[in-house]
Amino acid sequence: MLARLLRPKTTVSAHCDLPCGVYDPAQARIEAESIKAIVEKYEANDDPIFRARALIIKEQRSELVKHHLWVLWTDYFKPPHFEKYPQLHQLFNEATKLAGAAGTKGTLDKAKAEELLAKIDEIAKIFWETKNA
Repeated sequence: MLARLLRPKTTVSAHCDLPCGVYDPAQARIEAESIKAIVEKYEANDDPIFRARALIIKEQRSELVKHHLWVLWTDYFKPPHFEKYPQLHQLFNEATKLAGAAGTKGTLDKAKAEELLAKIDEIAKIFWETKNA
């Protein structure tokens, strides 16, 4: 009797156990902005200790970019989004690679950081179109 009373009356589904609904490409963009700034500071500083710390932080921020992008890619965007925006998978693939070993994580190439920011901006444009729809 008690189990029947406590049984949920409505069944719902969500992308996770706690459906917060808080998604925003700005999280990835902030980390990517940090990467670009770190590269600039690294280039302007000759102190080996500072440079070592900068490399570590840049690599950490690159991982955070990938994490935030993956959350959007796998949790926020759904099949109807990918149908409407067929370039989304390619954009996410390119963006996460730009944050990876061949991109900002593994290089000090400011152009890679700028490319990453541009890809995030493309993703953000689509995100806000879907969010405001």
